[in-house]
Amino acid sequence: MSLSSMTGFSSVSGSHQTSTWVWEIKSVNGKAFDARLRLPQGFDHLEIHARQILSQNFKRGNLQVNLTLQNQSGEDRISINRDVLEQYLVLAEELRNRTGALPPSSENLLALKGVIETKSETRSEQDQIEIDQAIIKTFSEAVSALVKNRNDEGAKLFEVLKLQLDDIENCRAKAIEHPSRKIETLKQKLKDQIAQLLEIHAFDEQRLHQEAVLQATRADIQEELDRLGVHISAARALLKSTDPVGRKFDFLAQEFNREANTLCSKANDAGLTSIGLDLKTTIDQMREQVQNIE
Repeated sequence: MSLSSMTGFSSVSGSHQTSTWVWEIKSVNGKAFDARLRLPQGFDHLEIHARQILSQNFKRGNLQVNLTLQNQSGEDRISINRDVLEQYLVLAEELRNRTGALPPSSENLLALKGVIETKSETRSEQDQIEIDQAIIKTFSEAVSALVKNRNDEGAKLFEVLKLQLDDIENCRAKAIEHPSRKIETLKQKLKDQIAQLLEIHAFDEQRLHQEAVLQATRADIQEELDRLGVHISAARALLKSTDPVGRKFDFLAQEFNREANTLCSKANDAGLTSIGLDLKTTIDQMREQVQNIE
């Protein structure tokens, strides 16, 4: 069993010298793979490496990745990038001359992107390399934890889907053996209906048999039952697959639902309709679970 869920969460902390950090990764279901990373200023260069690790481990799902970093030594200092600020001031002056707009306030200037920087004055190039390596190593641990969490959820999905397929197979077996599908039953039902309408009891048995066969043909659900059997086998094969099967299972669940709808529309007996409704209920529940498979 290698079924994997797209839902999961992991949190791993790390430290290096005076710096501490926490990686948090949240994963939810999605039609494709999409990862959004939030990294502290000065560590944006780690995003490329982090995305490579994510793409190697996940094929589907929406991931929210957050890195929170603290420097316990207090050596980080806030500074103003004067070159960037000067460029903003020049642009503001040009705009004021053209439009007569008021000059920007200091608060608005400081809020502009790139004006305020957080710098580590004492961190050497070697220290930066070491902390980068430590942070990425911790990220790999967080990804491994998320993989395990998603696999654990996948194991639960496996058991749920296995039971639901058993229920679908039981409904199919009941429909196959249901008395209303027998030609003798259809013949007697048609005979009773005609007798009730005409209030007579003498019939052309040959014509009655032909009409019963015609009704049986119109209400025949053997093709739907055969296709349900094929779908059940295909679904069990997907559960054993070692590849991501979420998309295939989602498509197969739609096929299950199509056969159940046709069975209900063709049902000529309340008992058979009840079986069809039970079948649809289980299939709807299965379709909800399938949405979480990677």
